[in-house]
Amino acid sequence: MARALELRARRRPFVLASVIWRKEPSSGQQGSQAVILPDGTMRGWLSGACAEPTVISEALACLDHGEPRLLCLGPSPGRDRNRIPATGQGSDGLRSIAMACDSEGAMEIYLEPSLPAPQVVVIGRSPAVDAIAAVASAIGWDAVIIDDGGRPDDHERPELVRTSLDLGMIDPATAVVVATQGHYDDAALSAALGTDAGYIGLVASAKRAQAMGDYLRTQGFGDRDLARICAPAGLDLGRIPNREIAAAVVADLVARRAGGLLSVEGGAASPDRPVEATDPVCGMTVLVAEARYHTVYNGADYYFCAPGCRQRFEADPAGFES
Repeated sequence: MARALELRARRRPFVLASVIWRKEPSSGQQGSQAVILPDGTMRGWLSGACAEPTVISEALACLDHGEPRLLCLGPSPGRDRNRIPATGQGSDGLRSIAMACDSEGAMEIYLEPSLPAPQVVVIGRSPAVDAIAAVASAIGWDAVIIDDGGRPDDHERPELVRTSLDLGMIDPATAVVVATQGHYDDAALSAALGTDAGYIGLVASAKRAQAMGDYLRTQGFGDRDLARICAPAGLDLGRIPNREIAAAVVADLVARRAGGLLSVEGGAASPDRPVEATDPVCGMTVLVAEARYHTVYNGADYYFCAPGCRQRFEADPAGFES
């Protein structure tokens, strides 16, 4: 759990896997937990060698669609065989996989994906900054305020984090809104362009936004960089008060998120996602990089979850050839 909390604080996607039921002689114990990362790394202990690759594969699928899943593993998985099919996924999110290996145990594992919430990083010191952060926080987004000095009233708004710019905390699910009111627009935008932020906006008049774009171009920023900056930020509602500017900015961000922006991809998008293979004998998932049992037949590679599966294959490879 400490590892999970650390990952959430660092805005890293992961899956928390928990054993909620077991049938002997499964090596997994009820209450055992593990954290699974987008590259397939598992921290913790759930079960033995046959089950682990399947759990990792299913966890990465949870990161892909962002929904939790109850995974049932065993020769006759689940406590009610009429509730879910022998192999497949029920209508209520249950995923059942029959393990045809040497183990006779069974267990149920709850997979809970954790993806970073949308984050708004507002840079500056003005009523507009506080208003934008407050509106974003009110709709459940993470809100961070960055300015060029301390604020005497920090303790009054503990839900709004005031910090220095940490580039590692800005990801594609982050919107950076620069509302420095001309004090250090160029420095703030330059820093934002050096991150993976999914949105960069400048609260300014159209004239000042154009002037800032021209200045950044003289500093070596090209068309692709400047195209990332939305200026003026937010919906165009004319001359409106700060609180309404905040609503216009956040409404625009909500619309962009609904259109598929400001999100962190899960398992499928990870460049380090493990390569998987299917054991031709039992049908279990095998992680190729960690496979201990392997053979070649007719020029094709075959990977196995256990020595018994490889032995059966080698005794009659034609019977299992795909």
